[in-house]
This record gives sequence, structure tokens and C-alpha cells, in this order.
Amino acid sequence: MKRKQRTEILIDGAPDIAAALAQEIEGRYEVTTLETPNHGLVMVKVRETAQNSLFYLGETLVTECKVRIAGHTGVGLLSGDRPEMAYRLAVIDAAYEAQLEETAAWTAVLQAESERLQAERHVLEEPIRKTKVQFETMDTE
Repeated sequence: MKRKQRTEILIDGAPDIAAALAQEIEGRYEVTTLETPNHGLVMVKVRETAQNSLFYLGETLVTECKVRIAGHTGVGLLSGDRPEMAYRLAVIDAAYEAQLEETAAWTAVLQAESERLQAERHVLEEPIRKTKVQFETMDTE
């Protein structure tokens, strides 16, 4: 599983999953905080669809944290004011970077949460799909 997908699942999924994974690592390894959770602003880049060009929509608040485990650095970065989650993401990221043995079992947990999130999105999007118009199949009488 790629880092981006893993991070999205942890951020969008149940918060207790990230907490449990981070606690598992904290209980077995020394976690050194390189950068305590802090706030910053990042520019939001958006693609304008008509001309397919990029522009900056504005800034958004982010929370970032960096930790080190077994000589490997992990980064937690997410939008909003969520210092605990930024720290947990950093610990989990460092565990994956260090290829700790605990991470092998996490793939199944993250995959199950991904499937749950997809099912939840499907239910939320169902009313929208019903209103979609198929212009290619409309009669032109």
C-alpha cells in the first residue's frame, strides 16, 4: 500500500485505528519527536477544468509533526487543527519507513477500513447517481 493511500485511510477512517497503531509502536520502540505538532499554512492548488490550468485557490491551515524511530523519520501532515492525529500519522509513517515487523499486520486492517470507507461513500453517492443524465442516450426527436 502506498503512503498516500495509507494516510488517506488513516485520516478519513475511524480515529481509533490510528491511535491503536501508534500506541503499538510507542509501546515497543523509542519514539523521538523531532518537531512537535505545529500549525502552518499551505497554498491550495486547484485545476480549472475548462482550460485545464492550475491556479492557487488560497491557503489552508495544516498541522505537521515529525518523529524518528530506529533512525527513520516519519512525517504527519493533515489539514485542520489536529495535533494528536499529526503525531500518530508521523509515528505510523516512521514505522513504515523503518520497515518494522508490526507494519506487516497493518495492511489487512487498513484494507478493511478502506473497504468500509468505500461502502460508506457508495451509500452517500447513491442519491446523486440517480440524478445523473446520460446525454448520449437521449432521443433527439
